[in-house]
Amino acid sequence: MKRRRGAAPEPGCLQAWAAENRLLAERWRVRNHGWLLGFSQPAQFLVGLAVLTGLPAALPALPLELTVLYNSVLCTMGASESAIKEEAEVIHQGLLRVLEACGACGQDLSTEELWQKVLQEVTVEELQAPLHQLGALQAAWWLAGSRLGSTAGLFRLLNNAEDPGKAHFSNGENELLSLLKAWQVPAEVASLPLVQSTRDLKEILCTATAFMQGLQEMEAGNFPTALSLLQEAAGGFCSKRVLAQIYTCLGCCAQRMGKLQIALQHLKEALQVDFQCLPALSHVAAVYHELGETEAELQALALLYEALGKNPPVAASSSPHFLIQTEFFVRTPILASLLRHHHPSEVMYLLARRCLEDGRVADAVEHYMDFLALLQEGLQQQVPLDGGSPLPRIPEVFLEAASALEQAGRPRDAITLCEEVITRTTGLIPRVLRVEEGLQQPECPSPGTALSQQKESLCCLSWRAAGYLHQGWAWAKLGDNKEAITQFSRCLSELLRVQIDRSGVDLAENLQPEVEVFQKIRLLSLIGRGVQFLELGRHKEALLDFQHGLQISPGDPKVVPYLVEALWKLDRKPEAAARWQNSRSSPGEEGQGRPLPLFLGSCLQQAAFPCPEALASSMEDYLGTPSGDPGS
Repeated sequence: MKRRRGAAPEPGCLQAWAAENRLLAERWRVRNHGWLLGFSQPAQFLVGLAVLTGLPAALPALPLELTVLYNSVLCTMGASESAIKEEAEVIHQGLLRVLEACGACGQDLSTEELWQKVLQEVTVEELQAPLHQLGALQAAWWLAGSRLGSTAGLFRLLNNAEDPGKAHFSNGENELLSLLKAWQVPAEVASLPLVQSTRDLKEILCTATAFMQGLQEMEAGNFPTALSLLQEAAGGFCSKRVLAQIYTCLGCCAQRMGKLQIALQHLKEALQVDFQCLPALSHVAAVYHELGETEAELQALALLYEALGKNPPVAASSSPHFLIQTEFFVRTPILASLLRHHHPSEVMYLLARRCLEDGRVADAVEHYMDFLALLQEGLQQQVPLDGGSPLPRIPEVFLEAASALEQAGRPRDAITLCEEVITRTTGLIPRVLRVEEGLQQPECPSPGTALSQQKESLCCLSWRAAGYLHQGWAWAKLGDNKEAITQFSRCLSELLRVQIDRSGVDLAENLQPEVEVFQKIRLLSLIGRGVQFLELGRHKEALLDFQHGLQISPGDPKVVPYLVEALWKLDRKPEAAARWQNSRSSPGEEGQGRPLPLFLGSCLQQAAFPCPEALASSMEDYLGTPSGDPGS
């Protein structure tokens, strides 16, 4: 017999729903005893069967039906740890059945419009708690998709906002947290058990919202607002693992505000809450670096490297008691960036680099050698050399290691490493590299591609030339002046491949950094070769190199003393004295502009004039003679 709309469903269907709901709740209670559950599908099947077979929605059965739906969707969402499109459809169908039971229709409405219609027109007291429960699930689904405006609109309706017309799901991110806090969760019905209470879900939604909005404000550069929201999240309802992540973000936010001590405090709190939160330890090292506390920074990096080398135990900091937790919602790119886990080799490289920068040459050499050994094991396949990695290009690492070896008194090992760089870059550089305006080569599809190719060619050329430069200084240390001159000359020959047209190219925006490195290598090579000429008594050739160096870098304080010495040895003492006096009255500026690559560090040290005091004394004695006679 055909059943009329609104009539109670068959007792058998009610019993099946009730039994399924009890099963869901009971099995969830014993989840911590190791049950492997897959119990959400039967509930969805029962609800779907009611729709497909035409079983009419009836008000007496709706509280139970919506509770089964709540438990079912909650279990599926929790098991998948992500928002699933099918679950949103199930919620949508549940709302349609509520309207059907009340004699209304909403087939053509969007989900936002459907919620507005249901919450404004359905006033049955028994349905308020189930509808609020389902609303919390809908909010969780939207929040997981970063639909903060829709979520805020829903909570305006749940809170019975004075002007429902404004609750049309516009951009409500700023008020979402206050709306969530103001939401009054209806009391649960004892006969309809829930696998996760709505009150707990509310607390999790509040924590997740504060966390998400704090990250958004941080990404936008609104650090005070971000700090306040993240502090709100830290006092919320979450697992220890998430709390450690929040403290890590607080530390990063304080660091960007320049509050370094507060940043350290938050990062240490993160490690106290969850010692497996290793990104916090990497940020600790970065803060110590910014503070200039090298010893503490190196200790933090060493601890990080040691921790990464161990197999971490299974994380026990996540709470096992809730299907949906804060982790379900907060999955933003900025969080992934802040919590990025470093590969052990990246930390090893940072240790090597920091030691070299701080003059701890022996430690630097040890770390660089370990890192280079990893390269032989296929490190490039293990670590993507992207913008988030601290690793530079591989030739630069070789050159940095060569610089460390030179400073450690191992010039032959440095020569070997540099030879590797020279060999690997042999076929990567065009015979003539022209840097000119427009960057419009016909073989390149766009100016951007041409610029990228020129940058890459300049980098390869700089690495190759730097390899010869290092070899020149290494042979000089070994006392082989002629071989040193050969290597310096090769360096200069490599650099002659570049033709720079300064008439139009905007170097400041395009290739200026690469050209600055290129010119510094040329200057250091001219100094190096000039020094070798001086030692061999070839003073005129030395003078030419030093004069050329001053053309590249006028008044450079590294070049002037050598030029004065060359003039002096050529018995051009008045000219030497005049040059020296000029340099004292108008000293050239060194170290201006962008920082130079670390791999040029040892070359800069070796290019320094060895006895500036002796030269100054000679000049003063010469200029201080009573007659000023050069021959006296």
